[in-house]
Amino acid sequence: MTVEQVHIVPYDPSWPTLFAKERDRILEAVGQWVEKVEHVGSTAIPGLDAKPVVDLMAGLKSMADASSCVEPLTNLGYSHWAEGAQPHHHLFVKFVDPEMSARTHNLHLVEAGGQYWEERLLFRDYLRKHPETAKEYAQLKHRLSIRHRDDREAYTEAKADFVCEVVRRAENAL
Repeated sequence: MTVEQVHIVPYDPSWPTLFAKERDRILEAVGQWVEKVEHVGSTAIPGLDAKPVVDLMAGLKSMADASSCVEPLTNLGYSHWAEGAQPHHHLFVKFVDPEMSARTHNLHLVEAGGQYWEERLLFRDYLRKHPETAKEYAQLKHRLSIRHRDDREAYTEAKADFVCEVVRRAENAL
């Protein structure tokens, strides 16, 4: 597998449509276990520069159903990142090619209404309502994408404090 470099691109107005198409495919495959599918991550924030990877979050009725979703999602072209699976979070990734050189979609299977679910929605909704904070986030992402071009995990970790602060602000605003 090649190293996936971190590249931030200008907002693409097709991202919501790509989300909707993929959401429908996911619901057709695993809808019996899923309460709702949400568009999360930077591609869900209109106008925000982002990695060109559509993040979907499927809220399971019960995390006990996660294993039932593996085969149907694999059949849709997703790779299950089983080595990183946690009791509250399973990650599936779709790549542009068999060499896994670039992602097109990340699918997070989590419990609907759980902490991961709630925090991702708080973060997304806060950035949608606060363009000045979204602009700060974009600037941070650009700086970090240069610093951590070849280390996706370091890039994500370097954003963590900012994300936590935004979630805290969102919780306080409730």
